[in-house]
Amino acid sequence: MLFSNLSRRIAAVLLSGLTLATVPAVAHSHILQGEAGGFLHGFEHPLSGADHMLAMFCVGLWGAQMGGRAVWSLPIAFPLIMVVGGMLGIAGVPLPAVESGIALSIIVLGASIALLWRPPEWLALAVIGVFAIFHGYAHGAELPNATDPADYAFGFVVATGLIHIAGIAVGLLFQRVRAGELSRALGGLIGLGGLYFLVS
Repeated sequence: MLFSNLSRRIAAVLLSGLTLATVPAVAHSHILQGEAGGFLHGFEHPLSGADHMLAMFCVGLWGAQMGGRAVWSLPIAFPLIMVVGGMLGIAGVPLPAVESGIALSIIVLGASIALLWRPPEWLALAVIGVFAIFHGYAHGAELPNATDPADYAFGFVVATGLIHIAGIAVGLLFQRVRAGELSRALGGLIGLGGLYFLVS
């Protein structure tokens, strides 16, 4: 019964997320044209690279695995700190090894899930905060292709939030299966994917 109720809640969250995900595309087809689509460009950017998607998915998955306030504090903090990184990218402030930082975020977050690491909340927030700077910087560096910086930033924050929701939903579901072993296995696979991005 508990598993059934949880499954229904997860399905509702995913359906809501998918519905929200279609809104920008519909709006773009009727209103925004070419480079004026700052929101759409920002929304598409986290979805256009597996490295971004995996790290953001891990934030939600790790939060669900940690439980308590981390379920919502990690996914809320990540996009907010990403905006700071985005502003650094927009301003052209030098940040070395951005791609390596993104790859390391996948490795560290995947390993944290695989090893069932449950640090204090402040430490988990610090870890994701460092990586959010790298991800945000990469988004901000793409900004010259969009004419509306505010819409662009809003777009990538919304997309990031939806990826976090997917990670939370999968994490909550997998925590009920084999005492969370599926979550740990998924974290390990994602961490290996991070190694691929690091060396490629």
